[in-house]
Amino acid sequence: MGFPNGRRRIAAAVAALLVAVAVAATVYRVLAPAEVSTPARVEYPAAASPTAGVIGRLPVAPLIVDGRLRVYAAHRQVYADRPVDGRYRTTPYWSYRRWPAALDGVVASGTTVVTRWSDGRLVALDARTGRVAWRADGPAPAGERSVRRTGAATVWDPRGIFVARASDGRQVVLAVGAQWMRAVDLADGRELWRSHVTVTVPPGDGADAAAGCRDALGTTGSGQLIVVDSCAGPAVVEFRDAVTGAVGVRWRPPGAGAELVATPVGCGTGRTGCTGLRTAAPGDDAGRGWLLGPGEPVAAPALDGPDAELVYGTAVAVVDGVPVGRSARTGAQLWRRSDLSRVRLLAVQPDRVHLLTETNDLLTLDPATGAQRSYFALNVGSDGIGWAPGAAYAADGFVAVERLRKPVDPTGDDRRYYLTSEPLILAAT
Repeated sequence: MGFPNGRRRIAAAVAALLVAVAVAATVYRVLAPAEVSTPARVEYPAAASPTAGVIGRLPVAPLIVDGRLRVYAAHRQVYADRPVDGRYRTTPYWSYRRWPAALDGVVASGTTVVTRWSDGRLVALDARTGRVAWRADGPAPAGERSVRRTGAATVWDPRGIFVARASDGRQVVLAVGAQWMRAVDLADGRELWRSHVTVTVPPGDGADAAAGCRDALGTTGSGQLIVVDSCAGPAVVEFRDAVTGAVGVRWRPPGAGAELVATPVGCGTGRTGCTGLRTAAPGDDAGRGWLLGPGEPVAAPALDGPDAELVYGTAVAVVDGVPVGRSARTGAQLWRRSDLSRVRLLAVQPDRVHLLTETNDLLTLDPATGAQRSYFALNVGSDGIGWAPGAAYAADGFVAVERLRKPVDPTGDDRRYYLTSEPLILAAT
């Protein structure tokens, strides 16, 4: 004996409603804005002291934090592993994920890792535990970037987020968007100032340019944000105090035209703490080098070359295939390694200059004297040395290099572009 038609229809409607509610709940759980924080469950690792040589290979680009952790970027996630000198990537020490926002940039200072997301949100994590230290709103990034699967651009060259250290030791996080910028205290995320400006996206790297007339470049060693301003006439370099937001020096290189390209040099990771600047006309490789300080930039001809680097007062460049170190202030030659030839300047860090030979040997010199610190082949397993160098990074005595397939095809997909599925080679110097 069955149900009457009326009761059957009611039962069917109730069943359909329950299914719809269940589906809606599932969709909400999957698509609703959310964050997932997985903190560390073991003790903070000790600092490593590896011997010089190749450590291993990695599938993604590491950001070395506090000399103890490697931090990586994924599309919607930032995570860390340890030990810092581990041969391979290991199970995450901690992880932080957001949805639906995408990770746009990562900067770090000491034991604080600051992440910037596509919706402008700033989230600071304690590197020792992976727990959220603070959250703050900021401007959304200006334009979109094309980031390959290693995530190197996100952790080694983030755009629109910087850290500056003021003269009193206070550290400031500066987030720059298309219409405004905001500064917050690194310690607690408290707002220090905000300013409504129109900012451009630096050219290159696949970014979609946003309408604007200011280009935020990086921060100086004396705690200022470097901005190229072309809003009201010929381009001017302005230096804005990171703590107060006040614009101090506004400067134009002598003889500069209406347009100006400026490149910070002598910087830490993420173009922070820069001590020099190179200026040029658009499309002109013949730049002019300058030293940065509390006043106007001071001419430093030793930094004129497009590939010259600045390491604690020493301008290092490869001239006719030979590495040379000069005083950035006087131009006097400090050292010249005529016994080395056909090398390229790969990366620098405060106490080391890293050179790459034609056969992909990594040579590390002391920037003050040119003396050799280490020398070894950048080879791991059976991968060989038949690769071209891509993006490179150096910090805390480590060097990481992307290995690209020859001939390099910048337009190729990631499988064609990179040498292997683990294209990053990590070394201690």
